[in-house]
Amino acid sequence: MASYEDQQIVEVAAKLKARLERAEDKRSVLRAPELSALYDHLKTLPAGSDRAAFGKEVNALREELERLVRETVQPKKDLKPIDVTAPFDVNAKLPQLLSVESGSRHPITKEIENIVEIFSRMGFEAVESRELDDDYHMFSSLNFPEDHPARDDYDTFMTEESLVAPAHTSTMQNRVLKARKKDLEAGKGIRVVIPDRVFRNDDLDARHEHTFYQLEGVYVDKGVSVANLIATLQTFLETYYSRQLKVKTQPFYFPFTEPSFEFAISCPFCDEKGCHICSQAGWIELLGCGMIHPNVLREAGIDPNTYTGFAWGCGIDRLVMMKYSVEDVRYFHSGNLKFLRQFK
Repeated sequence: MASYEDQQIVEVAAKLKARLERAEDKRSVLRAPELSALYDHLKTLPAGSDRAAFGKEVNALREELERLVRETVQPKKDLKPIDVTAPFDVNAKLPQLLSVESGSRHPITKEIENIVEIFSRMGFEAVESRELDDDYHMFSSLNFPEDHPARDDYDTFMTEESLVAPAHTSTMQNRVLKARKKDLEAGKGIRVVIPDRVFRNDDLDARHEHTFYQLEGVYVDKGVSVANLIATLQTFLETYYSRQLKVKTQPFYFPFTEPSFEFAISCPFCDEKGCHICSQAGWIELLGCGMIHPNVLREAGIDPNTYTGFAWGCGIDRLVMMKYSVEDVRYFHSGNLKFLRQFK
């Protein structure tokens, strides 16, 4: 225990130590007005040995209080030394594992399986994406010119080796088209959905996360049109939400599709009357889509004069939020068991 020469500091030390023993919030002692008053008094002292000695004792008191708080909040434990190079069971008993009955699948996992199952019935095959990729598959193969401003919309994380954390599952589009080009030559269309995790350098809020799940869809065959695109997405969404929906598109810009659209659905919660989910608009802008750009088909070795196709991308987290009226996307990745148990 430290000892102090200045009588004012002696009195404050005794008072704060007694308060520490009674306080529920031990750290509140470090914010005590008496301690702040000592620092204020220090500023009024003339420069010299007295001011230096007073300041030294005030700092010593604060350090002593911080040490006492740490010891109170986290009491010292005499830990038995362990051999860090030995197998786990040499140093301690194996941990008791939770029973399988205590766990459940994450709601995002359950909904991805549901989404894939719907598209499987529509003739689509599911393919996994990658969590590290390169600039070619992220941008160049998708008709992004170098230094084009559209790249800024897909700001993501990069490694020192110039690998990127994919900002969209479209990174798989070139691979899918090349791998299944032989299906076109055999008279079969390319029908693929790609659900996986993607990454964006986004500010976090109720609707945005730096890590989320996206569903990419690709369909290429002879005679594919915008009508096929709209019908496919409307059929999926009506099946997913178990109700009839109105849909509408409006022009947009994506480098990898031409023409490109934003796809909106009538709000499934208020029948276009306006509610908090659709921001009183009656419509919800849900995803981006369009006809695959001829340059993207050529890059994969597919003749755009013979074949056409469409592609879309939508956030799976957002689909699930709407389905269950979840107001904050961050809940899905919080690990909050109270929230997750609602989906058992």
